[in-house]
Amino acid sequence: MEANDNPQAALWNGSAGAAWVDNQDLLEALFRPFEPLLAAAIAPGAQVLDVGCGTGSTTLAIARQLAGTGHATGLDISEAMIDTARATAARLDIDATFLCADAERHPFAPDSLDAIVSRFGVMFFADPVAAFANLRRAARPGATLHLYAWRDAAENPFMTAAERAVAHLVPLPERDPDEPGQFAFARRQRVEGILHDSGWQDVTIAPADVRCSMPLVALPRYVSRMGPLGRILPTLDEASRARIVEEACAGFAPHVQGEAVMFTAACWEIRARNG
Repeated sequence: MEANDNPQAALWNGSAGAAWVDNQDLLEALFRPFEPLLAAAIAPGAQVLDVGCGTGSTTLAIARQLAGTGHATGLDISEAMIDTARATAARLDIDATFLCADAERHPFAPDSLDAIVSRFGVMFFADPVAAFANLRRAARPGATLHLYAWRDAAENPFMTAAERAVAHLVPLPERDPDEPGQFAFARRQRVEGILHDSGWQDVTIAPADVRCSMPLVALPRYVSRMGPLGRILPTLDEASRARIVEEACAGFAPHVQGEAVMFTAACWEIRARNG
């Protein structure tokens, strides 16, 4: 992995990356509805880069669709996630490349990509204008950008349900909407400015609401490992952890439907073109 002083590199090569790898099955199933949305617009023969690919499910979905006519490359800053993605590709015998690198700094081959996609992977850049300018240099003239990013926390109560449910028990850091993180692209005007300043053209940003679900039985595992709460719990004693997980799970009651936990992912669908 390239040297990087971005705190996100430490996070995703530490507890956050480990949590994703350990819960790969749960999280990939949770966000699987986005895979066909991103893969559908990929033309046969395209050279595709999946930014912030995590454990690789979206990259592999695109590689399956290309069926050997083009090539899909997944990029992520987390070594553990990239190692997992490579292992999955080998196990499934899918031809895809996985690169552990920082999209803001990596020396991509110029004019080499037909499409750049991302599912929740572009909100963590230290300098998003520099990152998108670097990605644009790798894109051929006419290449497309197609991203999904979260709208704001108020529109995504599922994503903060655990934090709100246990706020009286454990202090959690406040989210700064303009710092790198889950909701860093929540403001449409900010995203428009980032893409225009980095040279992308024909920018469109539209609301997209996507239904997602997980088995109810998996909720304690999700609560225990993911997000700010998942990083705090290992520092607490066993009794405290048990109480906090119980109350956090109770906070998801509005999302429980039978044996499933259901929610709407309130996102922006972001498209642009390299002129």
